[in-house]
Amino acid sequence: MAKQAASGGVLSGTPAALRGKLAKLGITRDADLLTHLPLRYLDETRLTPIAELEDGMLAVAEGEVTLCQLQFKPRKMLLVELKDDSGSLQLRFFHVFAGQQAALAVGTKIRVSGEVRKGFFGAEMIHPKYRKAREGMPLPDHLTPIYPTTAGLAQNSLSKLIHQALDSLPLDDTLPAALLGKLKLQPFDSSLRTLHHPPPGAPLKQLAERSHPAWQRLKFDELLAQQLSLKRAHIRRRAHAAPSLSGTGRLLAAFRAALPFSLTGAQERVVSEISRDLTQSHPMQRLLQGDVGSGKTIVAAFAALQAIESGYQAVIMAPTEILAEQHYLKLSAWLEPLGIKVAWLAASVKSKARAAALETLKDGSCQLAVGTHALFQQPVEFARLGLAVVDEQHRFGVAQRLALRDKGNGLVPHQLMMSATPIPRTLSMSYFADLDVSIIDELPPGRSPIATKVVGSSRRDEVIDRLHEACRNGTQAYWVCPIIGESDNEQSEVTAQANMSRANVKRSGRSQKLELQAALSTHEELTERMSDLKIGLVHGRMKAEEKAAVMNAFKAGELHLLVATTVIEVGVDVPNASLMIIEHAERMGLSQLHQLRGRVGRGSKQSSCLLLYQAPLGDIARQRLKAIQESQDGFEIARFDLELRGPGEFLGARQSGQPMLRFADIEHDQKLLQQASQTADWLLQHDEQAVEAHLQRWLGSKADFATV
Repeated sequence: MAKQAASGGVLSGTPAALRGKLAKLGITRDADLLTHLPLRYLDETRLTPIAELEDGMLAVAEGEVTLCQLQFKPRKMLLVELKDDSGSLQLRFFHVFAGQQAALAVGTKIRVSGEVRKGFFGAEMIHPKYRKAREGMPLPDHLTPIYPTTAGLAQNSLSKLIHQALDSLPLDDTLPAALLGKLKLQPFDSSLRTLHHPPPGAPLKQLAERSHPAWQRLKFDELLAQQLSLKRAHIRRRAHAAPSLSGTGRLLAAFRAALPFSLTGAQERVVSEISRDLTQSHPMQRLLQGDVGSGKTIVAAFAALQAIESGYQAVIMAPTEILAEQHYLKLSAWLEPLGIKVAWLAASVKSKARAAALETLKDGSCQLAVGTHALFQQPVEFARLGLAVVDEQHRFGVAQRLALRDKGNGLVPHQLMMSATPIPRTLSMSYFADLDVSIIDELPPGRSPIATKVVGSSRRDEVIDRLHEACRNGTQAYWVCPIIGESDNEQSEVTAQANMSRANVKRSGRSQKLELQAALSTHEELTERMSDLKIGLVHGRMKAEEKAAVMNAFKAGELHLLVATTVIEVGVDVPNASLMIIEHAERMGLSQLHQLRGRVGRGSKQSSCLLLYQAPLGDIARQRLKAIQESQDGFEIARFDLELRGPGEFLGARQSGQPMLRFADIEHDQKLLQQASQTADWLLQHDEQAVEAHLQRWLGSKADFATV
C-alpha cells in the first residue's frame, strides 16, 4: 500500500466535478478504477487499407485529405474525403469546431480511427478520432480500450486515470499462490493489465465473449468477493444470541389433529428443517420458496406455534393489506381455537383498535401479530419476540427488514422469509449464499392444471361473450386490467414485482393512475355489456375496508366477476373462481403473469386463463407469453425470466441494497461460481488475512452489505 500512499492517490487530485462524473460510473475510490474494464477494443496496432474496410469494423486508416467541405443540407456538417492507394473513405463531422477545417485542409495527411459503416457513397466514419500523420509515426503497442463512460467524461480522460491507477496501486495477488495453481487461474496483475491493454494479436473474440483467461480470473475474483461477503455475514449472524425455541409439542399436536387435510411430503420436509433451526441458540435465517398455491402459510403456522409453545411471540408481515389480511383470516381460524390470541395491525386499523392491539403485544397477552409495514413502526413493542416471518420478502427494503428484526429486546429473533417467486438454483447459490433455503416443490393434491391461452385483442368481443356465458353458468371470474404508461413491448419487468427503486416512484405513481383509469373504464364497459351480472371492482386507491368488502362479497359468491388492477397479484384465495382474463398481458413480466394466473385453479373446477395481447408483439413479449402458455412450473418460468431480465431486475437488488455482478454471468459461469463458493469456505476457515484483502479490493466499505 506504500506505493499508493506515496502517489497521494489518483482521485484525490481530481476536480470535484470530475469525481461526480466518475461516481456515476461507480468509481468512488482509486481501486474502482482498476476494475472499470473496457466494453470493447479498437485495434490501432495496424493500419487497414481503405479498400479492406468492412461495415461494423473498428479500424485505423491513413491517407491524404482530398476534400474538406462544409455542407448545410440536409443538416450542417463537415464532409471530408480521405484517399489512400486502395480507395477513398468519407468522414462526417456533425459538430464542427473552430479551426477544424484548417486542420483538415486538402493535402493534409491524417490517421483516423473509428467504426466503419456503409454509407450511400461507400465506406464512411462518423466523428472518427484523427490526427496528423507523420512519416514513420509509430502505432500503439496494444489494443485501444473503449470504456463505459458518461456524459462529459471523455475516453482520453478516463483512460488516463485508469493508467495512473495501474501504475500507482499495488496489484499484488490477494490469494495464495498454491490456491491459484490449484484453480489454474492467471495472476491478478497480468490479467488486469491484459484486459486494460491487450497486446497486438490478442484474440478479440475471446475478449469480446469474456472467455479469455484474463476475464476468467476477474470474474472469479468478483464471484469470490460476493461469496466471501455473504458467507461471512452468515457466520457473524450465528454469533448473535437468539431464543432456543424447543417447544413442548402440545400445540403442534393439537393443530395437526384439527387440520382437515394432511401436509404434503414437501411441506413435512420444510417444517422439519425450520423446526430444527428454531431449536438453535443462534438466529435462523431461512428462505422458504414455494410456487403459487404450494402451502407456505401452513408452514409458517407450524413455525409460529413452535415459538408460541416456547413462551415467545411470533409476527408475520406481508407487503400488501390484501395478502396480510388473508394470512390473518387463515391463521385466526386455525389458531384461535387452540387458545392463541392473534392481533391484526395495518394502516386501516383504527386508533382505538390499534392501541388495544399494541398493548396486548407489549404485555405479552397476544402471542401472534399479523400485518403489514405497520408492524415495524416505532410504537410497536413486543414482550418476547422469538420469530419474525416476512412474506414476499423481496418487496421490503433492507431497513424495513432490519427494523422488524430489531424488536427482539436484546435477542435477535429467528427470521423466516417466504417467496412465491421461485429462485433458480444458480441465482440462489450466488445471491442467497448467506441464507439457508427450503423449497416446497410439490403442490397439494387435487390441483388441476390451468388451461392457458394467448388471444389477440382483436377477439376481445368474443372473449367477453364467452365470459358472459361462463358467469351465467355459475363460474366466477377475474378481469385484470392492463398496466398503462409503458409503451415499449420489449421492456423488462414493469410491475410492482420488479421492485422499483425510489427514483422511479413518480413514474410508478403516474402508471398507477393510468392503470386505475383503465380499471374504471373497463368496469363501466363490462357492467353495461353484461347488465344481468353482478360485477365488482377493486384497485389500489380504494380504502382498505372498501377493498375488503368487495373481496368478501366475491369470496362469498355474491359477485360473478371481479374487475381488478394487479392489486390481486398475491394473497387472493377464492376457490370457486376458475376463469381469469388478463388484458394487455404483453405489458407484464413473467413472474407477475404466473402470480396472477395462480389466483385461479385453487378449487376442484377446471380453470382457465386467457392472455389478451395487443399486436404487434415484440420478440421479448412473444417469448414471455409463449413461456407462460407452455409451462406451469414456477421454477422453470423463473429460470426463463432470469434469462430475459438478468439478476438485477429479477431480484430488485437496487431496493435490497445488494450490489450486482458486473462481469460474471451466473448462468454461463456456473463452474466459476461453484469454485468461488468452495474457495470462500476454505479462506474463511484458514486465511482471514486473504479474506480481508480480497474484500477490501473488490468491495471496500461495502464488504458487509449482507446484513439481513
